[in-house]
Amino acid sequence: MRESHAPGDRVVAVSRVVLENGVEIVDWVRTRLILLSAISAITLQAALGSSALASAEPAVAVQQAHEELWRRFIDDHGVMIDFTALDGSVNYPTAEECREGKPNALGWYQPIENGAMFNGLYMDAAVNRWQHTRRPDDAAKARRLMEGLLFLNSLSDVRGFVGRGVTTDGKSHYPMGSNDQTLPWFYGLWRYWESGLATPEEKKRIEQHLVETVDVIVSLRWQMPAEPPFKVRGSFAGSSFGSLARRLFVIQLMHAVTHDPRWEAMYQAEFSKPPAPGTPTARETLAAGMVFTNGKPHCWTACCEVCALRGLWEMERDPSLKRDFAAGLQASAQLAAQSLELGMQFDSQDKSTFSQDWRAAMMPLWKPQTKPEEAAALADQQLKEFIKLSPRRSKETAFVREPAAAAWIVTLSPDPSFVQAQAPAIKQLMAHYDYRQLYYCTFFWVENAWWRL
Repeated sequence: MRESHAPGDRVVAVSRVVLENGVEIVDWVRTRLILLSAISAITLQAALGSSALASAEPAVAVQQAHEELWRRFIDDHGVMIDFTALDGSVNYPTAEECREGKPNALGWYQPIENGAMFNGLYMDAAVNRWQHTRRPDDAAKARRLMEGLLFLNSLSDVRGFVGRGVTTDGKSHYPMGSNDQTLPWFYGLWRYWESGLATPEEKKRIEQHLVETVDVIVSLRWQMPAEPPFKVRGSFAGSSFGSLARRLFVIQLMHAVTHDPRWEAMYQAEFSKPPAPGTPTARETLAAGMVFTNGKPHCWTACCEVCALRGLWEMERDPSLKRDFAAGLQASAQLAAQSLELGMQFDSQDKSTFSQDWRAAMMPLWKPQTKPEEAAALADQQLKEFIKLSPRRSKETAFVREPAAAAWIVTLSPDPSFVQAQAPAIKQLMAHYDYRQLYYCTFFWVENAWWRL
């Protein structure tokens, strides 16, 4: 972890420990005046009005984002909610709606859609924040996210199932997860496990969940288990950048956690597989980095595979493979950097309607679904109607979610000079938003990026 401190930090003492692989770990024992000054500045801005944030220091903005996330978007189970009203109220689905697949069996476009995904990715910020501050309250927040991840893996009678979230009864959930939910679930637990925060008892619990879940996924040929009647939904199989990065990361982390030699053998076998005629090898695919498969930027989902590659890079000991992984991270960061400017298109004074009434927009289209493809097709139709009712959604997904995720991808590059060259644009993005006026949680990536600058 690189030494970094924001304007106003006072460093009291720093001790360095160098591991045998040459990676330098900085153990911060310091007073983070930035936290106190940021809180004070936010209080001042509350008196001045929301427009004051546009000229705020990035540290002030990030602290405001952090406080809003924990005020409105983390539920009683330590799981992140997709969207809320500005007062924190949530229009949850009922238990019956979850059971019946309403508005759709994937749970798309209602408030408990992405808990496993967002919890796992946000863990990156949580542990990095704690590693900088060493504050007990920051440790407690990271631990709460970890418990939320284990909770989502404990909801179903289907072994290996990773849920998206729960409604108000604390147990009812939608029957399908996905590869985009499950990879961050692995990533978040790994980040916590290796952060220095996990107790021996916690490490044991995490290992038990990881082993059971991955054994099921492997038995299903790298597909994610789902509840009846859907059986499976999403996969890590295949030779694309995303599939390779996710699958290899899971294999490598399982070897790191369990030390079972079968995972090392499986890892080596992946690189020995001959590619199909005319296609790149696994190493070449990973070195090329992320690809926008639908023709337009989608950093918010592609970041799942880039963080997997970052994990591979951190765990890899073979210098040649590590260079390939670094090349893929750098290519991904360069592509993501092109999306940073999208954030400047967001108008903080925009008065577009936000509505939590997803039922009014989507339920008129509802019909029973028995296959994942049916649920996805229904959800796509429903989204068009929801956007008509709540046009604010499109503004936040295009001009907050996408550039915020892009900022994190940039900071996942192992090239410090590149990251620092992009830092002014990232900090400008961070300071551009008034997080108290955002309805969706998908600004959380700015905090991920901040703790890596």
